[in-house]
Amino acid sequence: MADIYPSLTQCAIAASALKILLFPAYKSTDFEVHRNWLAITNSLPLWEWYYEATSEWTLDYPPFFAYFEWIMSHVAKLVDPGMLRVYHLEYDSWQTIYFQRFTVIITELVLVYALQMFADSSHSTSKRAAQAAAISILLSPGLLVIDHIHFQYNGCMYGILIASLVLARKKSGLLASGLVFAALLCMKHIYLYLAPAYFVFLLRAYCLSPNSIFRIQFLNCVKLGGGIVAIFGAAFGPFALKGQIPQIMSRLFPFARGLCHAYWAPNMWAVYSFADRVLIALAPRVGLAVKSEAIQSVTRGLVGDTSFAVLPDISPRVCFLLTLLFQAIPLVKLFFQPTWDTFIGAVTLCGYASFLFGWHVHEKAILLVIIPFSLIALKDRRYLSAFRPLAVSGHVSLFPLFFTPAEFPIKIVYTVFWLVLFLMVFDRLAPASTRPRFFLFDRFSTVYIAVSIPLILYCSLLHGIIFGKSYEFLPLMFTSSYSAIGVIGSWVGFMVVYFAS
Repeated sequence: MADIYPSLTQCAIAASALKILLFPAYKSTDFEVHRNWLAITNSLPLWEWYYEATSEWTLDYPPFFAYFEWIMSHVAKLVDPGMLRVYHLEYDSWQTIYFQRFTVIITELVLVYALQMFADSSHSTSKRAAQAAAISILLSPGLLVIDHIHFQYNGCMYGILIASLVLARKKSGLLASGLVFAALLCMKHIYLYLAPAYFVFLLRAYCLSPNSIFRIQFLNCVKLGGGIVAIFGAAFGPFALKGQIPQIMSRLFPFARGLCHAYWAPNMWAVYSFADRVLIALAPRVGLAVKSEAIQSVTRGLVGDTSFAVLPDISPRVCFLLTLLFQAIPLVKLFFQPTWDTFIGAVTLCGYASFLFGWHVHEKAILLVIIPFSLIALKDRRYLSAFRPLAVSGHVSLFPLFFTPAEFPIKIVYTVFWLVLFLMVFDRLAPASTRPRFFLFDRFSTVYIAVSIPLILYCSLLHGIIFGKSYEFLPLMFTSSYSAIGVIGSWVGFMVVYFAS
């Protein structure tokens, strides 16, 4: 890879310099969440971690992430012991801020290593495209703003995911791929959305004979099953001995929360919510019944408070069934065609289905779709056509996370620069498809990207000038609905490409 410039290492160094400059930037409540978890895991016995509730930001990640916080807390003690006191709510000394910011950069080395694995595993004819895709992920505006401003550890965990996906590229790495993914599930349970694709792929490519689906490779099943049981045992075993699994599950899966997050994630339910707003206005003219108590529900941003004034309410069961249905469709092809490209496509489509139809989806979960899709976006121009609107909508949908004036130029300038640079680079590197492209989808992609410019201008600048602090939810609704159209359009387009390939 030395002949391809710039290298991932060079990009990582430059990106780290920018991220250090962002240390004083806005930080969300997630910063206090992780400080509190450092305090919980360092100050309390293991058995109390999932019961501690001094802060509202209780520990709600699986045990491997709690162990990860416990390890970091021992270093934190040397920096500022004050951050490790559970009762020090909202504690944010400069030592604490710098320590936590540095840990995100350091743990992101996992992502750099995994992306280098991906680039090195590509064939000579596609190495340049793989390098471009890897750099686009490393410099992703999503990871920059979510991890290094908002504050989370997504870079590290997406690095583990990419490493698992790359290991699956060779038959000799299938077992390791499954075990690495199992460890990832024990760090953050959101990756369960991708588990159906892993299950089908490993079943077909590792546990069943390549010559016949009716011949089971029992030794492989034992190795994979035993490894997964050992990993989950290491994570949950100590808590199981104390009978704490129900308590952990109640923390990991809080279904009392509402359908929509405080800010609508750009999915089917954002469109559904927008349609309900429109029908409220039309109801008097067309004689529709309106539930007056629900008129303000989806615009107040309250957790557990989602109901619709005209359209039927959506239950967690409906979300689960729709997610399962639209995940199952691509898995049929994966079972009968267990290639690596099909596997990555199925992982991407599982991410799409969970994001579009899931219950209480966070806008940040769009990275579950963007990052695996990036690995195959340059396969040919049809894949790229489906990826473009996703890249635009997914990153634009993150803008409302940051509402302070100081971060305004960062999120706008950096995101627009990234989109222009990498969409141009991708356009040059993506090879022509051997199959016909879809004219209508190409036009949709072009028009959709063009509309993003006035939308960003209105929501970020003009709305405040025209309305001041009135109608504050309007820019959020426009951004979410616009982004939802892009994500849905991209999903439909990629579904067609996936089955037509």
